[in-house]
Amino acid sequence: MKIKVIDNFDGSFTLDPQVQAILFSLLNSEKFLQQVVEQANCKTATFTEILFQPVPYSPGTPKGMPADVEQYHQSPEHLIINVPPNFMFAAKIFQPSRLCAIYQKKY
Repeated sequence: MKIKVIDNFDGSFTLDPQVQAILFSLLNSEKFLQQVVEQANCKTATFTEILFQPVPYSPGTPKGMPADVEQYHQSPEHLIINVPPNFMFAAKIFQPSRLCAIYQKKY
């Protein structure tokens, strides 16, 4: 079975301001931030308000993320999480089907 390499994939998206506000409030909720802190083993975490759509592997996107956010992948001060599906549903986001959020960790 061969792996198909995709040369170009448009990972851009826009969220309606009201939908974005709902999603950001969920990602900033105290209960969720506590879960992020526990999993990341840090004192606090702050949502950077940076979201991105995961993209297929390509020579230009070897980490599965747009090139402009790859800098956060290796950063020890940042954490990349998949936005929970129930948050996507609560905010009524159906396209794109997956999003990732970037948090800044503080020790």
